[in-house]
Amino acid sequence: MSLTTPHSPTTAPHTTTTGVCPVQHGSSSAAPDRIPLYTPEFVADPHRAYDEMRRKYGTLVPIELAPGVPATLVIGYATAVRILNDPKHFPVDPRTWQKTIPENCPVRPMMAWFPAARYNDGPVHTRYRDASVASIDGIDVHGLPSIIEQIAIPLINTFCRAGTANLVTQYAFPLVLGVLNHIVGCPPEIGQRVANGMAARFDTVRGAQGMAMLKEALLELIQLKRDHPGDDVTSRLAHHPAALDDIEIFAQLMSFYGAGFEAQRNLITNALLMMITDDRFKCADVLGRNLSTITAIDEVLFNDPPMANFCTTYPRQPIMVDDIWLPADQPVVISLTGCNNDPQIRGTEDADGTRLGNRSHLAWSAGPHVCPAKGVAYLTVQYAIDELLDALPDIQLGIPEDQLLWRPGPFHRAMTAFPVVFTPAAPMNIM
Repeated sequence: MSLTTPHSPTTAPHTTTTGVCPVQHGSSSAAPDRIPLYTPEFVADPHRAYDEMRRKYGTLVPIELAPGVPATLVIGYATAVRILNDPKHFPVDPRTWQKTIPENCPVRPMMAWFPAARYNDGPVHTRYRDASVASIDGIDVHGLPSIIEQIAIPLINTFCRAGTANLVTQYAFPLVLGVLNHIVGCPPEIGQRVANGMAARFDTVRGAQGMAMLKEALLELIQLKRDHPGDDVTSRLAHHPAALDDIEIFAQLMSFYGAGFEAQRNLITNALLMMITDDRFKCADVLGRNLSTITAIDEVLFNDPPMANFCTTYPRQPIMVDDIWLPADQPVVISLTGCNNDPQIRGTEDADGTRLGNRSHLAWSAGPHVCPAKGVAYLTVQYAIDELLDALPDIQLGIPEDQLLWRPGPFHRAMTAFPVVFTPAAPMNIM
């Protein structure tokens, strides 16, 4: 990947002999050929859109995240890895950019700066990340399968006799919420408000309202844990030697819930969809299905990760990447889906088209901002899927796959509903 910066940002050219800048320098206005990521057409078939982007633009694509909000989308794997490992040229702090964005912009709640590791580099990032990593490292991963079982079985028992269910609302959503609430030490009532606020924020439909709901709920949780600490993520953040204030703790928790809640529940449903519609994952015995669960998770993280476009950076001066000039202080968004499906890395597949055991995907990001909780997330998703399939092994999709609908928003890949049918079964007892 070529990478150069001009001596003066004001003299950076708009074109080079080999490329044309996909984003107007310093401009927040829409370009005629900019590809919108917020339309129903994109949400319905993003893979077709990525293929067309690659044919037309190569590794860097001019897009709109919302009407009038331009950005550059990175769909080249090697380019993304270089950017994610170069915080000097590609910092994550959006504050200069967000001054140009209206308060009511639908993507602003997702992208605006907060005092959290995700939005900072250097010593500030280190301070926040050290506190977050310490709080996550205290999670009892050996006890997590038992917690998942205690949450999963009562949920399954609510619909197992019916022979039909919506796995988004009846299983994935409440299961992940319950697991996260346990890890974070959050009472269910507060946790439900957090989940509702986070969903609105990701959908970019009621983003400001969702942010207000999220902030109120998490600040209430923080005060609770300052007064009554326990063995949980919030308490460890509240009493860490970094001495984070309430807003700083809120920002770390928002990142934790955002990554954990949206990514995990979408990964559960996306992997389950693959397992019940793809003949390669239909196995009769328990050992075989466990292998298929791992394979399905890995393959979804490659092909259709739950966070499709994320990991945004903001160059501080015009910079040339892959013979394209990127403007200063404009979003450069990594398409985790687009990069993972880059033809340059498709050779990592096995002979049968899978990538069993290959976790070189970017679904957890890379570089200094790689997800610190990926081990916990992976374990949660695997056990959530196995609990469901142990109880209801003959689950089938309840509608034709092409009738599934996907939630709006440029950042995630998430079904609005996941209707399934199965042979009715008797409720289970928790061991």
